[in-house]
Amino acid sequence: MKKIDIIELILKDRSCDVQIAMAAPIFAPTNIALCKYWGKRDAELNLPMTNSLSISLPDKGASTLLESSEQNEIIVNNQSIALSSSFGKRLIEFLNLFPLRSCLRVTIDVNIPIAAGLASSACGFASLVKALNQFYAWQLSDRELSILARLGSGSACRSLWDGFVEWHQGERADGMDSHGELLKDTWPELNIEVLLVSEKEKSISSRQAMEHTIKTSAAYHQWPQKIDADLRALKQAIHEKDFTLLGETAESNALMMHAMMLTAQPPIQYSTPQTLALMQKIWNLRREGLLLYFTQDAGPNLKILFLEKDKLQVNQSINELSLNQ
Repeated sequence: MKKIDIIELILKDRSCDVQIAMAAPIFAPTNIALCKYWGKRDAELNLPMTNSLSISLPDKGASTLLESSEQNEIIVNNQSIALSSSFGKRLIEFLNLFPLRSCLRVTIDVNIPIAAGLASSACGFASLVKALNQFYAWQLSDRELSILARLGSGSACRSLWDGFVEWHQGERADGMDSHGELLKDTWPELNIEVLLVSEKEKSISSRQAMEHTIKTSAAYHQWPQKIDADLRALKQAIHEKDFTLLGETAESNALMMHAMMLTAQPPIQYSTPQTLALMQKIWNLRREGLLLYFTQDAGPNLKILFLEKDKLQVNQSINELSLNQ
């Protein structure tokens, strides 16, 4: 089955003619995986090998505004994006899957670096799908929107909500059971911040790195078992508000993902010397008694996890880390 078939199935009996003027851009948060998505069972439909679990960053993400236009145009952060560019091409290819009968001006504002390992594609495609749903008055469910967002970027299926979201890998070949689901548990005291090492675009995309890891890493066969154990631990930690269990599990999960890439042939290395130095400093701070953990996606930047009660001390430590970089 192709992406266009899934879209036709979801949009059955829904019109692509009615357009509603948007009063404001539609926002979708970026999400940071605590239990990573790394590997696809179906590359065409972005179906994952395993489940995954993320937490959203409510103040970071993408906002999308749609307007009728005489020609397709994409504006990202106030700059017109060439439709032949990587990001522009992905967006246009995605829009072309929909039976839209007019051209659109798509204005997207992203307040995080693009293609730097901070899930910019996730929030971008999630915001676009939510905007399309409003613009054409489709009245789709969150589950349907999550499936559509996944077709644009896998982890986008987790960016429809604030909070903890699990992405179910599903079993069906058509992917209609592979979508995000908001967990009931909340944790207001949990904080997550980005330690920005570089805003540069990654030298190898997550998609390419996933494919290469699956094909060439001898360690990849251990990944599904690791995911199963980590998901159980994370859900327990979230429900019981066990921060140590959450931090240890999320950090271990990220390190395992990067270890698999290092065992690929040839190896893939996203971490820079600065990234590794920050890891060591975080471990030192933890040995000194500060409960501070990190996670890392496909890029050099770290995201740190800590509790609200430690925010002042963590902020001071972050400033020290930044000054010493």
